[in-house]
Amino acid sequence: LGSSPPGSKRQAARLFLQPGGPCARLAGGCEDTLEKTTMLPMSAGHRWRSSFPMRWREACLLGCWLSLCAAESFFACPSSCKCNSGNLEVDCSGLGLSSIPSDIPTNTRTFLFLNNKLSILPGPVFSNLSALQRLDLSNNFLDQLPQNIFSDLGNLTELQLRNNSIRALDKDLLQHTALLRQLDLSINGLAQLPSGIFDDLPALRSLSLRSNRLQSLDRVTFEPLTSLQQLQVGDNPWECDCNLRDFKHWMEWFSYRGGKIDQLACTLPKELKGKDMRMVPMEMFNYCSQLDDENSSTVLDNTGPPCTKGSTTPSKSKSGPEPEVEPSVGCPQKQRYRPVSVRRAIGTVIIAGVVCGIVCIMMVVAAAYGCIYASLMAKYHRELKKRQPLMGDTEGEHEEQKQISSVA
Repeated sequence: LGSSPPGSKRQAARLFLQPGGPCARLAGGCEDTLEKTTMLPMSAGHRWRSSFPMRWREACLLGCWLSLCAAESFFACPSSCKCNSGNLEVDCSGLGLSSIPSDIPTNTRTFLFLNNKLSILPGPVFSNLSALQRLDLSNNFLDQLPQNIFSDLGNLTELQLRNNSIRALDKDLLQHTALLRQLDLSINGLAQLPSGIFDDLPALRSLSLRSNRLQSLDRVTFEPLTSLQQLQVGDNPWECDCNLRDFKHWMEWFSYRGGKIDQLACTLPKELKGKDMRMVPMEMFNYCSQLDDENSSTVLDNTGPPCTKGSTTPSKSKSGPEPEVEPSVGCPQKQRYRPVSVRRAIGTVIIAGVVCGIVCIMMVVAAAYGCIYASLMAKYHRELKKRQPLMGDTEGEHEEQKQISSVA
């Protein structure tokens, strides 16, 4: 019976042995089977049933009890935890535990360990839980996670680490969880995300980074998340400067393809405090290109004298030795940053289409007006010509013809 409490054993036995229970039905089935096989008349069968041997009943009850013991040993619940053998769930939440029980069934699919006092996770604590699909360690005191803590959880689809004290994550922490769909890292002390931490999560759909200490993010970290549908990054001290410019481009692309992201409110600088980063125009970051140019020129000035077209490395001065420059560097060209904004490109196309439409409409209106005016003038001159005497002045006729030709 493993480590199951005695009370649960007695309760299960009563359920199986009560009248009408599984064991009683099993015994009745045995009687019916024996009665049919003996092919006795109804009266004889009735008398045989009344004198059914106790030995056969005990054998049926023993087989039923053995099946119960086998089922109970197959999913043995740890002491003081709640278990559900139907969906293979183990719930050890709210018990004030400082360590994870070692007798968790190996076929567990859901393990809940919320609202405890867990502060340290030993490396092999989840090594036998390869079938685990959902893991919730929220509301604990975890401050760090070992690099290979989730290496044996290849079937994990949901990981909840909400409301802990995690300040840093290892780059290879989620390397073996390719089926992960939901990840919650909110309400921790994360100040940055290592580049490449999400490279092995192509199935991730929901990611929460709310209420941390993040000030900037790199778009390269999020580009591998091709299946991401929801991202939460609110309640962080974001600095809307040049370091967040590339991530702004990624956010616009993410929103354009249908992704949902909450408000990324700026904390610094003061003129952008409280504003959503997505609503800040790209013109606010034009100075970043100038800073890049100045920094690149400063680096070139500090490395040595100006380069010439014929030389790939700077020459040394006579006054003293100068720091050497690698031949592969040479005279690098200044590359001006050209931001690409999806929203800005779409706006430009719309504005250009509207302007072209207005110009075409104005041209059609002008052509129609000219035609109407010319027809009215021709009609007016024809009526005027009819009213004049037959023997009129030839000069007047010449002048009228000139006017008509000019109007035409």
